[in-house]
Amino acid sequence: MKKYRSFFTITAAVVCFGCATVPLTGRKQLSLVGDSQVNQSAAASYSQLLSDPKTKVISNSADAQRVKRVGNQLAVAIEKYLADNGYAGKYNFKWEFNLIQSNQVNAWCMPGGKVAVYSGILPITQDDAGLATVMGHEIGHAIARHSAERISQQLATQAGGAVVGAATSNQSDATQTIVNQLYGVGGNLALLHYSRSQESEADRLGLTFMAMAGYDPHNAVAFWQRMAAQSKGGSTPAFLSTHPTDQTRINDIQAHLPEAMKYYHP
Repeated sequence: MKKYRSFFTITAAVVCFGCATVPLTGRKQLSLVGDSQVNQSAAASYSQLLSDPKTKVISNSADAQRVKRVGNQLAVAIEKYLADNGYAGKYNFKWEFNLIQSNQVNAWCMPGGKVAVYSGILPITQDDAGLATVMGHEIGHAIARHSAERISQQLATQAGGAVVGAATSNQSDATQTIVNQLYGVGGNLALLHYSRSQESEADRLGLTFMAMAGYDPHNAVAFWQRMAAQSKGGSTPAFLSTHPTDQTRINDIQAHLPEAMKYYHP
């Protein structure tokens, strides 16, 4: 019975209390935490990571400049889309784009627009369009508020059968604790693993975002094919740890290409 009470509590929260809408996809999601809290906590973790002596941030190279350039092009296009579609003021991203020296095939974007690209993924991105595919996908997670959604789900679950108000009481402390659990602090960054449905949503958003920024979204198919070959050649990269199967992802991307192409202006 307790399990069912918890289920109905979370359902009621979605319907009656904390509900947000994901841009572009229109999906409704549970939202029990404020963006400012999550963004501040994520920014602190990001800053600690970059300042950790074990983290080597690459700043004076062509690759580092490309990460910043492609990232800024995506950011400008995304900000314009949000402003033009009624989301002005609902996002307060303070964008940062950094290249980190690491053999890991990985990249990520924290809430609030804090992006890191690991140098190990650059041989697979190959060019600006490949990099835009990766960064657009990771930024998609942030725009869709997937981290806040996961935090909200944990808060609601912790509340058990209690009223929704219990999930948000002492929200600041609870949010800080969960953010630290999801992302970690300092150099030992423990990245959040998203669900497969969230990964698919980020694929769709990222495809459209790269098109908005002037990158042909058809290039995303070639990138994911290269990633698929990488995963078959050895251990699965962290970038693919909870993602849909390679062929499912490629099929879904191809299905979303017509939507993305509406936003593509070279």
